[in-house]
Amino acid sequence: MSQEQISTEPSVIVHHLFGYLFPWDITRALEFALLKTFCVPSISRLLAQTGEFRDHTQKRYDDTGLLIAEIAQWGYKHERGQAAIARMNAIHGRFKISNNDFLYVLSTFIYEPIRWLNQFGWRRLTEVEQEACYQFWCAVGDRMQITNIPDSYMAFEQFHDRYEIEQFLYASTNQQIAEATQMMFLGWFPVPLRSILAPALMHCLSL
Repeated sequence: MSQEQISTEPSVIVHHLFGYLFPWDITRALEFALLKTFCVPSISRLLAQTGEFRDHTQKRYDDTGLLIAEIAQWGYKHERGQAAIARMNAIHGRFKISNNDFLYVLSTFIYEPIRWLNQFGWRRLTEVEQEACYQFWCAVGDRMQITNIPDSYMAFEQFHDRYEIEQFLYASTNQQIAEATQMMFLGWFPVPLRSILAPALMHCLSL
């Protein structure tokens, strides 16, 4: 594979970012992005109504992670990537979800990893890599029948930030889903460490 291919093809760039260059960082960034979506009451309310994320948090987290990993590894043109997108469409198709909520969640897959890596990664992403992330996830969004996707990197980023300002509101379901997710994270550690890690986790989320 030539360097030119690596630097110009969005699917190849995303594959390398997720699989080789920043796998740990991108996983953490997407966990943070997941928590941010719970700040939108229409999203947390749906998750609370289905009970999946509240009652089967680890399974829901694992299922989502596996689907995203398939898409990032194989791309949206490969049959495995297409199968993962079709599975997501089947899951989401059972519920009434606004196009704007879809757009916001899609935007978090672009901008939260980029911002995380630019602040905490071992290097900043290049403009080509950032644009590739935008193009890749917009193509995935097209295949999820998401409409009105902003037509540039900057326009979509502005939508992302504006949506948070307008839609981040307190709701009891936000807290329910966030607490269930927090317990899942803490469950990854031995019991004696959880009481120590709980306040540290909350502090990190408040930064």
